[in-house]
Amino acid sequence: MTINVYQKGDLVRISGTFRDLAGAPIDPGTVALKVAKPSGATTYTFALGTVIKDSVGNYHVDVSITEAGQWSYRWESTGAGQAAEQGQFTVEPSGFA
Repeated sequence: MTINVYQKGDLVRISGTFRDLAGAPIDPGTVALKVAKPSGATTYTFALGTVIKDSVGNYHVDVSITEAGQWSYRWESTGAGQAAEQGQFTVEPSGFA
């Protein structure tokens, strides 16, 4: 797995794709993205309008990077298209305030 490296202040797009068992794109019953900052966690949920649907089965959230350190995220869905996928990225500290 490749871990991407970003800078504090970046806007990072986290994308998720959901497919049925045959591999075709599908919209799950619910879609949620959990993002864990180095200091805590925030959850974005499609029902609340914070997860953007790009097309059938394709979603994203743009996350403002406010802290240096290791960030983790996890896509979760329920119903038709039930799935989970997670990843990480690193934010480098800045020499500027």
